[in-house]
Amino acid sequence: MIRTRKATLDDLPVLLEFEQEIIRAERPFDITLKEGKISYYDIKAMISADDIEVIVVVDSDNIPVSSGYASVVTPKTYFKFDKFAYLGFMYTIPSYRGKGMNKILIKALFDWISAKKIHEVRLDVYTENIGAIKAYEKAGFKKNLLNMRVDLRNVL
Repeated sequence: MIRTRKATLDDLPVLLEFEQEIIRAERPFDITLKEGKISYYDIKAMISADDIEVIVVVDSDNIPVSSGYASVVTPKTYFKFDKFAYLGFMYTIPSYRGKGMNKILIKALFDWISAKKIHEVRLDVYTENIGAIKAYEKAGFKKNLLNMRVDLRNVL
């Protein structure tokens, strides 16, 4: 039986593996990432934080097969909202992809966000990561802003 639950520190070894899989998947999209082992998140601190909810989708043996987090963010003062939620750490192990894990995970994150009376939700995704973009659009996300970069060593 597939279900969601709040991640615990006992999940940390699996979640650290998930993080490395995310980085491995994103390296082809971002030439600015350092070589070797890097880390995007302080997962231990995220699990313990009051303003972040780390959710795992678990299988019938209570083993995480998918992960994600929502964090409460205070935006710049020019936005219409005083808080928004930011999603990240979205990962599903390959054998569970295409089986609705993203939908289950995002629903759980949306429930946590809604309980906090927050209505604006944002995330970042690489423009070349078409599979992820399609999954997020299926969950109701719309493209909003394109982040661009240049390496001046290649321009000047």
